[in-house]
Amino acid sequence: MRTARPLPPLLSLRAFEAAARHLSFSRAAQELFVTQSAVSHHIQKLEADLGIALFERQTRAIELTGTGRAYYAKVHAAFELLRLGTSEVRAFSTERKMLNVGLLSSFASRWLASRLHTFPLAHPDIELQLRPDIALADVPGGEVDVAIRYGRGGWPGVASQRLMSERLSPVCSPSLLAGRKRPRKALDLLRFPLLISYSTHSFEWEAWSRHAGLDLGDAQRVQLHDYNIVVEAALAGQGIAMGRHRLIAHQLAQGSLVPALPDAVLDDPRIGWWLVTRKGKLDAAATAFRSWIMQTAQQDRLG
Repeated sequence: MRTARPLPPLLSLRAFEAAARHLSFSRAAQELFVTQSAVSHHIQKLEADLGIALFERQTRAIELTGTGRAYYAKVHAAFELLRLGTSEVRAFSTERKMLNVGLLSSFASRWLASRLHTFPLAHPDIELQLRPDIALADVPGGEVDVAIRYGRGGWPGVASQRLMSERLSPVCSPSLLAGRKRPRKALDLLRFPLLISYSTHSFEWEAWSRHAGLDLGDAQRVQLHDYNIVVEAALAGQGIAMGRHRLIAHQLAQGSLVPALPDAVLDDPRIGWWLVTRKGKLDAAATAFRSWIMQTAQQDRLG
């Protein structure tokens, strides 16, 4: 099997294409921002590599040889194809729409990240910029284009649409319960630290305790900055977390987190994840993201 010979250096081909197009080494040098002698040197290298003369050099002018003309037609067509492709890519990149999405980092890393690859496949013209923060991003003020929030909805000044409800139950690492008397009723949970993520209005432990008939007044609370930290602390056996089943499905499936109390699940359809947008008509990018994430959320089934 014959091995294909390598192509001549790209710089030499560029010099040849420009010189042949202008029939001038000096004008080719001006176009390529090099010296005339550099153009001449590259063409000499190309002729040596090919083993044939491409130009007839006269006193004040140059002309292509017959072989030079045939080779120029091929090289010029190749460079034109490269220019066309580059122009199309540059035009595409300038037409891409940036969409800023405000959300909790826990939702981004524990739910959205594993599903996000399907969005650019469906919408290659939209570039998502995720803006994780525990504070509520200012959607009406334009800090973000859309947001994903956790709660009961009803935020003022915005339109909100529920993506999916959340299932809540106290969870912990098996190591926390090893060698200890397992909780059998809600009151037994107060023997352990309760891991709580920071929120302007923390509600999930309160909502669950009302459902379970538990007074949290004497609870030992450990306030942590972010729900990701709550999960990591629970995995390390530092206390009992309120499990958001949408976000900890993997840990529950593999048993690294387990129910701290049997049959202590709160399924409240008002509590969940919401898509928040400004009021009024959305632009095309925001509309596309809304359709995609609503469809993606519908495919998520709680076990």
